[in-house]
Amino acid sequence: MTVPSFQHATPAFRTFCGPDALAGLPRELDRLGVRRAVVFSDPAIANHHPAALERVESALGDRFAGRFEGVAEHSPIPSVEAGRKALEDVGGDGVIAVGGGSAIVTGRAAAILLAEKRDVRELCTRRQEDGRLVSPRLTAPKLPQWVVPSTPITAYAKAGSAVRDPETDERLALFDPATRAQGIFFDTDMALTAPVRLAQASGLNAFSMAIEGLQAGIDDPLAEALLAHAARILAEWLPRLSDAPDDPEPRLRLMIGALLCGQGSDYVGGGLAQALSHAAGPRSNTSNGVVEAMLLPHTMRYNEPVTGPTFSRIADALGAGPRASASGGDGAIPAVVSFLRGVAVPERLRDVGVAQEAIPDVVTHAMDDWSLTRIPRPAGPDELTELLEAAW
Repeated sequence: MTVPSFQHATPAFRTFCGPDALAGLPRELDRLGVRRAVVFSDPAIANHHPAALERVESALGDRFAGRFEGVAEHSPIPSVEAGRKALEDVGGDGVIAVGGGSAIVTGRAAAILLAEKRDVRELCTRRQEDGRLVSPRLTAPKLPQWVVPSTPITAYAKAGSAVRDPETDERLALFDPATRAQGIFFDTDMALTAPVRLAQASGLNAFSMAIEGLQAGIDDPLAEALLAHAARILAEWLPRLSDAPDDPEPRLRLMIGALLCGQGSDYVGGGLAQALSHAAGPRSNTSNGVVEAMLLPHTMRYNEPVTGPTFSRIADALGAGPRASASGGDGAIPAVVSFLRGVAVPERLRDVGVAQEAIPDVVTHAMDDWSLTRIPRPAGPDELTELLEAAW
């Protein structure tokens, strides 16, 4: 008999969903005394869906202090610095991130730079002389954050922000629990602004994180419940997305699944496919989420010697429980492969433009990724190279 032993601290978080979700936004800002909120918006929403953005700004009323329109893909440092300056120039006391992951991360990272008043390289996670990756403590008070998303991503409730240095192509991770969002607003109109392909790629990222999280082997039934239900929701609704592109229900359901995954994965860390996609994604002609999903069956096979007993949970979440063997491997991996084929995910890295000669560079960058520090089966450069070659 094994006695459960775990700690599970649930951060405060408020969720509003539906046609009237934005009606709760003024009350949320008033709750914390925010009077000068700055909207960080994806340019695509301002350019192609101005009415959806205006609904958010109208809900803010006289609390609306301005809009930052310099959000860029992958949150490059110059964009984050410009966001910090925008907050400073208008005296912003709160951030409303509208759109996808880049808007959310840029708003969080800009708040960190504004409060800490140091160069981003002094604030990011760094490798120590002993090889450990360490995140410095960022103790200055931060502006409160809220999110009005357009895509189903796990970043909603996260404490981390990954920015990119365009000069070196490095991915710099900032970790600060004080930047967790106070709440999220799943608005039906905003949910319909994202192209189907983008929403699908974001949902695939969440699905992959849920499957990797279930392999972690952490004895935390609360985290497992979040991740397993996230996997069920995402597996059910991702195939429906392209069949009903103008229906908000699949999009809102996927957002809920992504939120559950984001919350559950906080207790189990990242994953091997996630770390590799962070490095390989920018070298492809598709999104990181698609690359992560492509790598998922390969990382599951690599992990199976130590995670096989957890595969029954994955098989069950994907409706493949009766096909699972004693180790679960006979059911879980085929179920994942079948699901990915069903949503037309490419199967080889070469099919999405990743050059074989880029693999050593991908391995080098992945070795410095925080997600690699908490994987169930340790992997070094040789193991990563072999895995990527098999996926190529």
